[in-house]
Amino acid sequence: MAEPLKTIAVLVANPALSSILSMVLASVPSFRVRPFESELALQIYMRLAPVDLVVTDFDAQSARADLVTRELRDDPWLEQPDFQVIALASAVSPRTRDICTAAGIDEVIVKPMSPKYLLERVQSRLEQRAVAHHSVRQTRRPKPLQLRDIATFDNVIPLWTRDRPLPQH
Repeated sequence: MAEPLKTIAVLVANPALSSILSMVLASVPSFRVRPFESELALQIYMRLAPVDLVVTDFDAQSARADLVTRELRDDPWLEQPDFQVIALASAVSPRTRDICTAAGIDEVIVKPMSPKYLLERVQSRLEQRAVAHHSVRQTRRPKPLQLRDIATFDNVIPLWTRDRPLPQH
């Protein structure tokens, strides 16, 4: 069975860096990489299609990582609200750490970094998410409804009873 595609959005300040990061991330066949030039374009896309992970940048003047993340996390119209965020930063101070935590950023990578290192971190984050979602699905799996359960609802009329068994098709 083919592995489902994971969508990764890239919104960084430098177009050359965006291109390089997108190219390295797109080298993984199971990744669908979408580079964006503005926060608005990213937000509109995320309202239409699910995004698993966002790579954003603290050095962007108009779309700083914490502001973008906060805006996206607060948007009730997103297709998939449980996305992850990796932010790129030139330096990490205690203030930056507090800002990241408050905004809901999952991980910060200090620039300059190898694009392959970013690829490893993206893969690790998506694997952790897959494991977490898998365990949640298994614990939340509802039990199948039995005929006696259905008959207790007010708006259900039982078509099959003990006198009339279920059809065997």
